[in-house]
Amino acid sequence: MRVLITGGAGFIGLHTARELLSRDFEVTLFDNLSPQIHVAGTQLPSDIKNRVHFIHGDVTNANTFHAALLEQDAVIHLAAETGTGQSMYEIDKYTGVNITGTSNLMDFIVNNAESRIKNIVVASSRAIYGEGKYDCQEHGVVYPTSRTYEDLNAGNFEPRCPDCDAFVTLLPTTENSAISPSSFYGLTKRVQEDMTLLFARSKGITATALRYQNVYGPGQSLINPYTGILAIFSNLAKTGSTIKIFEDGAESRDFVFVKDVARATVDCLLLSDNKQRSINIGSGVATSVISVAEGINKYFGSRSQVQVSGAFRLGDIRHNVADLTLSKKELNFTPLWNFEAGITEFLDWAFTKETYDDSAFIRSVEELKSRGMYHDQK
Repeated sequence: MRVLITGGAGFIGLHTARELLSRDFEVTLFDNLSPQIHVAGTQLPSDIKNRVHFIHGDVTNANTFHAALLEQDAVIHLAAETGTGQSMYEIDKYTGVNITGTSNLMDFIVNNAESRIKNIVVASSRAIYGEGKYDCQEHGVVYPTSRTYEDLNAGNFEPRCPDCDAFVTLLPTTENSAISPSSFYGLTKRVQEDMTLLFARSKGITATALRYQNVYGPGQSLINPYTGILAIFSNLAKTGSTIKIFEDGAESRDFVFVKDVARATVDCLLLSDNKQRSINIGSGVATSVISVAEGINKYFGSRSQVQVSGAFRLGDIRHNVADLTLSKKELNFTPLWNFEAGITEFLDWAFTKETYDDSAFIRSVEELKSRGMYHDQK
């Protein structure tokens, strides 16, 4: 099977390419090598550069993209802009890459008589859920709306029941949970997902939208200040800079190791039932941000001060953890990496890489401040 990976030179793309090659797929990588993600002069890693085809192109350029899609049997569509905060003001950028890029893929599949594509995997995101699924003592399962400025500024960080305003307790989010993105990024991922499943259904081909949780691991960008708190924290810890944590540090994420993600992604290509489905891919475990920061700081010799700042960003979610029942049923997916093992492998890799100062991260915070989206707690 010939498989094209959009965003193929990126973090998840390269791990997915390795997994495909290990199973004897023929792999083409399509990537624009965005400078926000890639260091200038980026080249493919030596272990795969002579084993894949590489096309330097952009999914927003229909002609280049369509030419790359010829003679492909399957597409893993990873190309996207991914910063939740940045998406709230770089609207045209996120619309162009995430929505127009996906529409170019759908246009080829629907209207090109030469298309051989029979399977599509699109990278969706847990961001489409917004705050996700919670339990209220009085009202049972509820889906909180975005937290208010008034609550956040008062240090009331936990979500509230939309019916009685009581604080609620986190539940694992299932695929049939309410869809309520709290960022434009999340909205674009919802559109990507809906678009892919709609047109795959119209053509009778297999399609899977994988709702990735917080993916981490060796190879993730250490220069992109808009995504990946692990990369941000590791850079700060290496230089002994203060690690400032938003809110009270108890906010949590479902961190899923990239090798588990790559395995699940490739397993989707083994589906050939002409069905369209959405599936969570995560670890099924919620890990607090402060425990992550303290663990990373300890790895680098505890040179940094871990500071709970109380600052907050409007639109951030409080917690997330995925229900993996459907991924087990559909893909026989069980995470093989727990967070302790995964973070050690990530930090062993990050230790060997160039250390970047925190100027880009500071700039990203200032961008949010200037637009009224970042606030120091008063």
